[in-house]
Amino acid sequence: MQAGILLAFASYFAFACGDAALKGVGDRLPIFEIGFYVSLFALLPALFTKRPEDNWGNVFVPKRPGLLTIRMISGTLGGILGVIAFTTLPLAEAYALIFLLPVFVTVFSWLVLKERIGWRRWLAVLGGLIGVLLVVRPGFREVLPGHFAALGVAICGAVTVIVLRVLGPSERRITLIGAVLVAAVLVNGVLMIPDYETPHHGLWPILILGGVCAGMGHLLIVFATRLAPAARVAPTQYSQIVWATIIGASFFGEYPDALSLVGMTLVAVSGLFTFVREKEVGDWPDRVPLIRNR
Repeated sequence: MQAGILLAFASYFAFACGDAALKGVGDRLPIFEIGFYVSLFALLPALFTKRPEDNWGNVFVPKRPGLLTIRMISGTLGGILGVIAFTTLPLAEAYALIFLLPVFVTVFSWLVLKERIGWRRWLAVLGGLIGVLLVVRPGFREVLPGHFAALGVAICGAVTVIVLRVLGPSERRITLIGAVLVAAVLVNGVLMIPDYETPHHGLWPILILGGVCAGMGHLLIVFATRLAPAARVAPTQYSQIVWATIIGASFFGEYPDALSLVGMTLVAVSGLFTFVREKEVGDWPDRVPLIRNR
């Protein structure tokens, strides 16, 4: 259990480093080109999530192709929006918006799955929304496209969670992860053609770092959920706000003010409470594989 949780923390640190690499590229390359190279370099580490009993002949053959297609669409779109968010917003601010994901999961569970949502979880939804208002402060600060992109990432992630509740127990992890990365490579590869720019030699290390960190994050989270239940591992993703704050301050000179810190804390607490409640009422079964939702 302890080893699994430690691996989960390492996984989300890797994800945070990968997202910081996106910010490091910034506006020096078109959005789709960044998405293409990062997804391409992420493929190699992610391939090691294949279980010994699987073979390469059937690993990309889904058992439920319709639902997997929805997962691929939500994951690819979330990845593109993530590039926009991380290249235009402070890291910690982007995470605060993306971590509205449990809020959207609660709403979608109520609308789509017709789940009964108790007043405590609705209170957590309200707390998350208040936290985001403290971070963004519309009317007092400029609202950028990156803010809407980060919200889009949260919505795409929530769609993925809903799909995984149905799809996850029956599909291979390598199928769930690999299909999204392959789709991201193909979609971004096609969309980048009209505005393609050959990356400057100084950008290659950053692009490789971003992809390898993303792939390693997927690999580590798979190992983590083999050692500890997904419901115990899931809350560790909120450590990304801490990593983002430290990385943002150390490398990009980003220092959240007091209100932003309060808002980020409120969003994190609301999300953690949602995970706890879902576990208590059985909405987050331990058999569902935990993978990154974009």
